[in-house]
Amino acid sequence: QRPKTAIICGSGLGGLADVLDNKTIFPCEDIPHFPRSTVAGHIGRLVFGDLSGQPCVCMQGRFHYYEGYSVSTVTFPIRVFFLLGVEILIVTNAAGGLNPHFQVGDIMFIRDHISMLGLGGQNPLRGPNDERFGVRFPCMSDAYEQDLLSLAMESAQELGFLSFVREGVYCLQAGPSYETIAECRALHALGGDAVGMSTVPEVIVARHCGLRVLGISLITNKAVMNYNSQEKANHEEVLAGELQLILELGKPLHPNAWVCIPLPS
Repeated sequence: QRPKTAIICGSGLGGLADVLDNKTIFPCEDIPHFPRSTVAGHIGRLVFGDLSGQPCVCMQGRFHYYEGYSVSTVTFPIRVFFLLGVEILIVTNAAGGLNPHFQVGDIMFIRDHISMLGLGGQNPLRGPNDERFGVRFPCMSDAYEQDLLSLAMESAQELGFLSFVREGVYCLQAGPSYETIAECRALHALGGDAVGMSTVPEVIVARHCGLRVLGISLITNKAVMNYNSQEKANHEEVLAGELQLILELGKPLHPNAWVCIPLPS
């Protein structure tokens, strides 16, 4: 199996891998040099198979900087995908909504990102550059493929999902603590629409390798922006956001309903 598309399943979104046909499963602990996921909602295995007739590989669970791994270790699977022949990377995540117009259960296609880790010097490309993967100074102004974004929007329209599909800017913060109210306000003022603890390092390495990227955030909670609010972010709320998506889409889920995009052949 030599898939052209890789999909990284974010918190609570690993169910996508369960709908693949002709599955072959590899636990991450059995793969040399792969880290192990320690977070609820991240099973930690690679699932190869067919989605809507197209071969792909799903990473059921990802790795995070806050687990104690370096950003280069977190992004190791992306280089493995590249060496397997993957050309398109679809990254998904659970995120908090900074945009006041976003609701829990909304799907946000990522148009751009802000990396608080990167601004602080934690870039996965730091250190010697391996020319097998890409150039020393890769461009990131086109990190998210416009053609894939347009295709995703067209598919969302065909599936009748436009009422809860958005576009926006994803902000990365290190975690594992959730953001303060002041931090949420600052990220929103910077242009952020959603905030999370993943995705951006993987996107940077994917673009360094020349992969085309589509990013999708599931808004699982609304960021607390008001000091009078009694709301508190927690991981159980994040995982419960997947249930909200299932309730909106209805059962049984069609494979395309998870990613709102027919995989390019």
